Amino acid sequence: MTLRLGLTGGIGSGKSTVAQMLVAGGATLIDADAVSRGLTAAGGLAMPAIAAAFGADVVRPDGALDRDRMRAQVFADASARARLEAIVHPLVQQETTRAANAAQAAGAPIVVFDIPLLTESGHWRTRLHRVLVVDCSAETQIARVMARNGLPRAQVEAIIAAQASRLHRLAIADAVVFNDGLTLEALTATVATLVKRLTL
Repeated sequence: MTLRLGLTGGIGSGKSTVAQMLVAGGATLIDADAVSRGLTAAGGLAMPAIAAAFGADVVRPDGALDRDRMRAQVFADASARARLEAIVHPLVQQETTRAANAAQAAGAPIVVFDIPLLTESGHWRTRLHRVLVVDCSAETQIARVMARNGLPRAQVEAIIAAQASRLHRLAIADAVVFNDGLTLEALTATVATLVKRLTL
């Protein structure tokens, strides 16, 4: 049986690094954000419905979603986010299911669903066998994101505050990688051990 593993973690937790380690260990990665971006790119499946719901000014000349204008609408109108999600989320679910089924048919031992909003989303949990949370302290998150993105501390703190809390993420976890103060080698070993335990 192919293990369907949900992967999530806050900004700066090292979730993307762990995802690549899982891939190196033979897992197939399905990135929900990348699927969503593809759906709203030029020619994306979501674009006709988005244009019909929000008007042509949220569509760039090349046919892709104008993310800045869409973001402005979502912030200005509380119902706009729900309308956008009602268009995009079912298509993300459809595309990720198709990709997971193809990976399973090809004999993949693990399909990893990289889902930033896994904690906030009710529908994902029912599609997964296990949830892996990559966790670290808030101070580590802040330091990593400031160093990586060059953002001021206050902005990083605001991003963290807008995400699910550590407690909420840990509450949905079947397994946790505590990625604080680990070397890359130690993290690799931790992930390898975890994969063995999950696939037994």
